[in-house]
Order: sequence, then structure tokens, then C-alpha cells
Amino acid sequence: MKIKILKYPSEKELQSALKRPIINDQDLEKSVSEILNAVKKDRDKAVKKFALKFDAVNLKNTLVSKEEIMKAIEVVSPELKKAMKVAYNNIYKFHEAQKEKVQKIETSPGVVCWRKSVGIERVGLYIPGGSAPLFSTVLMLGIPAAIAGCKEVILCTPSDKNGKVDPAILYAAELVGVKKIYKIGGVQAIAAMAYGTESIEKVYKIFGPGNQYVTCAKKLINKEGIAIDMPAGPSELAVMADDSAIPDFVASDLLSQAEHGADSQVIFVSTSSKLIQEVSIEINTQLKLLPRKAIAEKALNNSKFILVKDMDQGIAVINEYAPEHLIIACKKEKKLAEKIINAGSVFLGNYTPESAGDYASGTNHTLPTNGYARSYSGVSLDSFVRKITFQQISEKGLNRIGKSIEVMAASESLDAHKNAVSIRLKNK
Repeated sequence: MKIKILKYPSEKELQSALKRPIINDQDLEKSVSEILNAVKKDRDKAVKKFALKFDAVNLKNTLVSKEEIMKAIEVVSPELKKAMKVAYNNIYKFHEAQKEKVQKIETSPGVVCWRKSVGIERVGLYIPGGSAPLFSTVLMLGIPAAIAGCKEVILCTPSDKNGKVDPAILYAAELVGVKKIYKIGGVQAIAAMAYGTESIEKVYKIFGPGNQYVTCAKKLINKEGIAIDMPAGPSELAVMADDSAIPDFVASDLLSQAEHGADSQVIFVSTSSKLIQEVSIEINTQLKLLPRKAIAEKALNNSKFILVKDMDQGIAVINEYAPEHLIIACKKEKKLAEKIINAGSVFLGNYTPESAGDYASGTNHTLPTNGYARSYSGVSLDSFVRKITFQQISEKGLNRIGKSIEVMAASESLDAHKNAVSIRLKNK
């Protein structure tokens, strides 16, 4: 296939090239809202109705039984179990290190303040199924939820037409300690976790990726006050490379992201015309061997190869695009990485494929897409906790700062605020 190559594009050409695929939000929101409202009203009945309509499965029970989990564990190959345990250990180690110790700070003599992280009590994890069941996302979400100390963790994922959930997803859930797994997907799963049904608990925050319908559902329930991890859309990758990059590697990285879905997008930015040509040829060679070739081809239609005059311009392009994933395959990758201000997760050097972050290096793969990397972080331990501040002031401490509080409260015409201090200062 022929990939669109932009050579030394103007600012106007760049703006056009870096646009994400457009979705008709109005029509999408209408159809998603209808499902959300139906589940809010009819609860389990609506959930089962939509499972039959969209997934062609007649569900008697939405909860995965212990027997189903044990059978799934037996089916998963020893090789995959071993690989998941390697990933589990690395992800756990990286997220465990994100714990913050409680530090008591004496801001003034007698005035002590501190902050404590408390796990969100009830969280819901959404795990896509379909053509590529994302069992790796169970690890990425379940591990930090466990470390954070979330008391109630539920997981929703679609089943096949026979009502069976992918065994690898069930094994991953067992590995991270998630006990309540519901075999529902799509908008109805988001609705069930957001509003609660007869069988599914309402949660306080919903995590997990999904297609445009799931993403839209998360945005809509967020408007109603239900917390979500982040607004996220189709997966994306940018690669920035110079003539030190290995064409085969770059092509494989671009294709690894393109095979996620037809609406995925890859951007390749380089200072080398020769490298762009070599990567283009290699993509066509590798593409022929992919089982998900048709999906990758459609994604590549949304993608651009951009030839820039120097790395400064390349960095400007990347920061403007704000990719979910960024690979820097350049001579001075660490120095260049310091200039990146908009990206979800960055991969440095020829031997750091984006796939490593997706599975087993330890970083989280749930990341902001669609330009949200300008203002959102990826999922981390912080995503699963609330940070509550505490303070304790002695009588002497209040004597030290009391006058300042009184003056500021009076200046804002909040006399009751002032009096709450004054009454204490007079009580000597």
C-alpha cells in the first residue's frame, strides 16, 4: 500500500496532517445515551437485552462463576501463565514504588499539615473483548487497584456467543485478586457500573479502554458526576527517528500500533528521506505476513510520514500532536526526550519497542489519546487513590497565624470565618 509522505510541510499542511480521524459525536451521543438511559431504568433486564442485541449472547447470569474461573485457569497454557507472572512482577514493582510516605510538615511552629493517600473504595474495570481480548489491561488496572487498597473491585468484559469469557482474562483477574467478574461489554457495561443494577454494584470510578461507543459512554457518565480514568479514544503511536534508526524496527513498531484497530493512527517523523523510504518498503513487506493485515491497512490510511528539516522541527511536530505513545529512535535520544512535553509514554532507543510498555516492562499502558496527553497523565497508582489533607494546630500555633486569618477573612467580607478564629484567640 502507498503511505502518504509529507516533505518539509508548511504550518498549514501540518495542522491538517495531524488531525485525528473525525467521529460524528452528535449521532454517537444520541445512540449511546439511549443505552445508558435504558440501563438506568431497566437495570439487569436492559443489560441482558443489549448483550443479546450486540453480542448475540443470551445471558442467564452475568456473574462469572468460580467454576468458570477454575476451568479457565486450567486452559491457559503454562507458557502464557509464566509470561503473565513476569509482567505482573514488573508492573507491581513499578507501581509499588509510586507509594507516598506520609510527611508531616510544620508550616509554622504549632501548625502541622500532612497528606494521606486512601484507596477509592469501589472501582470498576472495563476490559475489551472482541477480536483481541486485552488480558494485559487486567494487569495494568488490577495491580495498582490492589496496591492502592481499593476495597471493592469489579471487572466487566464481554463474553463470546456461548457466554464464555476469554480464559486469559479470567486468569489475569485471578492473578491480581479480582473476584467479581461480569460477562458484559460495551456501553451497557459502563452503564451498569455507573448506575448499578440488581446484580452489579455501582462504583465510584471507572477505568479501561474501549471503542468509540465505550469512550463516549464514559464521557457522558462523567458529566453526571461519575469519575473516569481519562477521556480516551483510538490507540496511536508516533515515532521520531534519524538515520541511526533501524528501518525494520521502525516498521514493526508502526504496524504493532496499526493492528489495534481500523481507527488507530500512526505518525512517523524523521529527518532522513532515505529512512522514510526504507520504512515504507519494509512496512509493505511485514504487512503481508500479518493476520490482522486488513485492520492495519485501514489504520495506515489515517497515518502520515513526515520529513522534517531538523530535530527541533520534529520535536515541535510531536509536541503539537501529543501522542499516546512516542518512540524516539535517534542518536541523542535522552537529550531529545528532555524536550518532549506532550506525550503519554515515551520509549527511548532502537531496543525499546512500544510493545514492551503494552505488556511487561512495568509502566502502565492505559494512556491519554486524541491529544489529551497535553493535559492528562496515564493511569498510575495515583489514579486509584484520593489524597486527603489533614492538619492540627496547637493554641500557640493559632496565636501565630490567627491574626493573618482574621485580616484575610475580613477583607473577603466573611465575618463568620473571622469569628471562628477570634473566638478562640479570646479564650485564653
